Amino acid sequence: MQPDQIDTFLDLCETLSFNRTAERLSVTQSTVSGRIAALERALGVMLLRRSRAGCELTTEGLRFAPHARGLRHAMTEARAAARGAGGNAMTIRLGLQNDLAANDPARWVTRMRAQLPQAAIYIEADNSAQMCRDVQTGVLDLALMFTPYPTPDLHFESLGELRYCMVAPPGVGLGAFSQITAERYVMGNLSPAFERTHAALLPHLAMPPLAAGHSTTIKGLIQALDVAGYLEEGIARDMIEAGHAEPVSGAPILTQPIHAALHFRNRHRAVWRRLIVALRDQMGTLQ
Repeated sequence: MQPDQIDTFLDLCETLSFNRTAERLSVTQSTVSGRIAALERALGVMLLRRSRAGCELTTEGLRFAPHARGLRHAMTEARAAARGAGGNAMTIRLGLQNDLAANDPARWVTRMRAQLPQAAIYIEADNSAQMCRDVQTGVLDLALMFTPYPTPDLHFESLGELRYCMVAPPGVGLGAFSQITAERYVMGNLSPAFERTHAALLPHLAMPPLAAGHSTTIKGLIQALDVAGYLEEGIARDMIEAGHAEPVSGAPILTQPIHAALHFRNRHRAVWRRLIVALRDQMGTLQ
């Protein structure tokens, strides 16, 4: 079995289309067919059955799929181990939600280095969906995210919640919640969970003409356009102390849950348990 055969089979598990998989992998359809045929010969079973609608997994294919995902994960880990950690005891590939990386990535890394001072840490900022895929395939070891996307190969743990408060530029007539209108407000679309909480607590601000998906953008719009908006409590506090913003009195506090994702096979390993506990403690210091 070759890595490209495993990757092709797993892509077909998603697309159920030889044509679509060929497009996604940037190869010809005959190449896809050849890889699957070679994999089936190596296993001695039929994995996929073609039809006019595309293809479907056989019983043997369904049984092999979780093992194929495990093989892909193991191969990715093996490549990373072979490259080494530059003299360090190990390398941790950490994924951070874009907002977490932009705001203050050091608070997460500091806790991890305190637990594993001999580890090299590689940090990648991305969205929740992509990080789930990267943890599943072994590209990332651990990811901190807003929105978990469950699969059989992923294990999620709740770390706690970030608090978000509404602020506005000082002296622009937006110091009270009763003064906030949709026209003078920027909404944060940080995650589906955040959006649901926002809609429940602020229904009159659920569809403003201005919205953004990252706190850095929201912060810039608040300052540039004299509008109100929600920022993570630490960022809001820094802006208030610097005189660049004032709290909007009477505005409800919104929360954003933070989840840690790791591969299912790592969920009980001591090193990852230690890191999860340390990161949960870090969340506690932010309350």
